[in-house]
Amino acid sequence: MNHAAPRVSILATGGTIAMTTPDGTSSGGVRPKLTAQQLAAAVPGLADLPVMLTYRDVRQLPGASLSPADLFEVADLAAREIRAGAAGVVVTQGTDSIEETAYFLDLIHDLPAPLVVTGAMRSPSLAGADGPANLLAAVQAAASPPARGLGCLVVMNGEVHEARWVCKSHTTAPSAFTSPEVGPIGHLVEGSLRLLRGSSRDLRSLVRGSDRDAKVRVALVTIAFGDDGDLLRKIDAHVDGVVVAAFGAGHVPARMVPVLADLAARLPVVLASRTGAGPVLSATYGFPGSESDLLGRGLISAGYLHPFKARILLHLLLSARADHARITDAFALAGSAS
Repeated sequence: MNHAAPRVSILATGGTIAMTTPDGTSSGGVRPKLTAQQLAAAVPGLADLPVMLTYRDVRQLPGASLSPADLFEVADLAAREIRAGAAGVVVTQGTDSIEETAYFLDLIHDLPAPLVVTGAMRSPSLAGADGPANLLAAVQAAASPPARGLGCLVVMNGEVHEARWVCKSHTTAPSAFTSPEVGPIGHLVEGSLRLLRGSSRDLRSLVRGSDRDAKVRVALVTIAFGDDGDLLRKIDAHVDGVVVAAFGAGHVPARMVPVLADLAARLPVVLASRTGAGPVLSATYGFPGSESDLLGRGLISAGYLHPFKARILLHLLLSARADHARITDAFALAGSAS
């Protein structure tokens, strides 16, 4: 191995990519078990790359069980590896929460070397397991000079996605990860990272000063047909902020307006769309419960930001003790299409 080759550190946190059955047979449900080195050893061609690899087992958890504290630790370890000379860091994890964890990491990772998140939709015990190909592509991306300065990227199914836009759009398909608003930022082709465009915006300054020990609770409430707002009344005393995933372009039933207006007078309430694509409007509709009505009553527009991403951003802003004006400005930037 050429010791002038770039070094990539693999931080493993569990997930489907590392899951097997307890007894190694095909019976029973899979659970996280494989180490970072075991994952790498199963990847054809990985050892032949002009890259030095190091490994660290951080957690053995399914993606749904990761916490903000886990992510702060991952970010700390990644920064330590980069400052020690790593060209990039790969984080393997469960796909259930990648669309949220990647955005969380993107907002707190402030070094130019890339942080690349990957996982698998099919466990190693299944035919056509996608973990090895995803890990190979993630290492190639992390070692690639064009990835510098792009923050946290998600590499799945040969595609490279920005953390701000990527969403999980299917429960089982290897092609589950998409960026509905903008598409992938690039692809891995013949082992090389080929970018289609540059990263749209560096938003890390928005959450600078976040206190990792802050006990912040942000509720995500999805509005459904026939909703009356009673759930919002009951969670009021238990949360520090709320993201409302509303109908269409930012609409709720008229009967919910007084509840939301009262809540927004005391807490930051972010208005997002439950559709998963397209922006919250600002002045198209004027009926009670419309976007203009709600924004006029103090709700904060999420713009193009997906409700899951909006919750992550609000969590970190509240952890940084941001006031209403700073939160509003942050969402104006993060929710823009540029």
